[in-house]
Amino acid sequence: MKTVVPCYYHLDVEVSPERVDQVRRILAAHLRYWNLENLVEPVCHCAETLLRSIEAHATDKNTTLEMWWNGQHLITAVADIDGESHPESATRGCLAHIAALSDGWGCCTTGRGGRIVWFSRRVRAMERAPLVPAIPAPSLREARRAPREMPVPALAGPAPEGPLVNAAPE
Repeated sequence: MKTVVPCYYHLDVEVSPERVDQVRRILAAHLRYWNLENLVEPVCHCAETLLRSIEAHATDKNTTLEMWWNGQHLITAVADIDGESHPESATRGCLAHIAALSDGWGCCTTGRGGRIVWFSRRVRAMERAPLVPAIPAPSLREARRAPREMPVPALAGPAPEGPLVNAAPE
């Protein structure tokens, strides 16, 4: 059976227009390295949307980005320190866009007044890399030998000759 090694990536970045494109390329490279080519476009697009929202509306541009891969789901989280300064309309549009492109998402506040937005994408069965077929095990007929003829051990006494009668009282 093919096993998947859990992967984790952490990036602290100060968001600027040129950094958004750079972070997108970094995330795409990590996803390709983890053999998740089919997730590059939706994950990078969602992360780019979040980073552009932070770049446009936040006063503190320091951001943390994390990705976790557990073999079935890829979870990406973007945390900013300045969660209070986002206009409600920009936040709502950004989150609606992320909800449309992901399998699950969420948003929570941090203890320092910031905000964390996360989204997940799962790898569907048809998108997984095919497993290398194992050498087939031999069938039971090939694996077991035919039993040898062994003499049946003799009974302790002679077998009764008549029909068996139920001796139990009725």
